[in-house]
Amino acid sequence: MKQLLLSLLVFLTACGEQTNSYPAAENALDAGREFIDACLKGDFTKAKWYMIDDSTNLAHLQRAENKFRTYDKEGRQQLRTASINISEVSDIDTATSIIYYSNSFDQQPLKVKVVKLNEKWLVDFKYTFNPNL
Repeated sequence: MKQLLLSLLVFLTACGEQTNSYPAAENALDAGREFIDACLKGDFTKAKWYMIDDSTNLAHLQRAENKFRTYDKEGRQQLRTASINISEVSDIDTATSIIYYSNSFDQQPLKVKVVKLNEKWLVDFKYTFNPNL
């Protein structure tokens, strides 16, 4: 019985690790697209994976999740199936890009900043709310 419980614990731990690990973005566009798509689908764990982990970004992501949860079932489904419409990718330098986009659900123009930190492309979500950063 002890071995069964230990095996189950190891299995569940391994499964938990796999669900929180996503492929690294190869470039700014990949990171931005993965982040935006995860937010549209309501997968905020995945969105966090592709985002700079700081308190301001986490607070903005929490607000985005709260807003997602305010939609009814049909509204969330429309977001999940919405397509991302990228209108422009502006490379500021070799480690910073701005992605201008909308989605087919609400068509509101938005932008995200993607930066390369420690050889990893990540979204700086706070830029969406304060473009002076």
